[in-house]
Amino acid sequence: MRRKIIAGNWKMNKTPSEAVALINELKPLVETQDADVVFCVPAISLIPALEAAKGSNIEIGAQNMYFEESGAYTGEIAPNMLTEVGVKYVIIGHSERREYFAETDETVNKKVLKAFEHGITPIICCGESLTQREQGVTIDFVRQQVKIAFLGVTKEQAKTAVIAYEPIWAIGTGKVATTDQAEEVCRAIRQCIAEIYDDETANEIRIQYGGSVSAASAKELFSQANIDGGLVGGASLKTDFGKIVNY
Repeated sequence: MRRKIIAGNWKMNKTPSEAVALINELKPLVETQDADVVFCVPAISLIPALEAAKGSNIEIGAQNMYFEESGAYTGEIAPNMLTEVGVKYVIIGHSERREYFAETDETVNKKVLKAFEHGITPIICCGESLTQREQGVTIDFVRQQVKIAFLGVTKEQAKTAVIAYEPIWAIGTGKVATTDQAEEVCRAIRQCIAEIYDDETANEIRIQYGGSVSAASAKELFSQANIDGGLVGGASLKTDFGKIVNY
């Protein structure tokens, strides 16, 4: 049985002091032995968030990471900067990074490889636009994203990865993919991993659903055979996140 993983993507929200206050508010609400809980906070809040989360079941993740060790890359964060402070997870290839900051499938792959090199668990995002869904190319598009993301990734590394399926049209819109839609794509992702590696790897890798997940939709979504939790946006900034974790 795959262990559920519920991750909050705080995006560009909360100052360091606000992050600490929110973590302290959420700590008693997200206590559980049944799932991994991750808060992916803005870079400037990583260190205070790690301090605030000490002694709890909350792990702290980053929202981005560069694929070089060091150098003249103004504004970027190197993987060893994350590991030195205790970051265990990093979101890679979120649709907002792809849309606003020109990330490509190829740069996502470079970041995935570098994360594994440093022992950081990548939360690898994939998902289609509304146009792609309406044109019936969702599965083909997502499979392409997954296949390129995992180029050069070993079987043992792949088993520890997290994939987050987030239909772009459902992110921050209040629209949620139906349970059947979410499960269909997550099942196709697992089948894709089986083709790249084998059934054993596909059965171990964890696949999240993201896109306007709420306390009301969590139970049905996370009860599906191929959905192992969620990457939660806006709702992770509210006390309702506790209800999602303890669905």
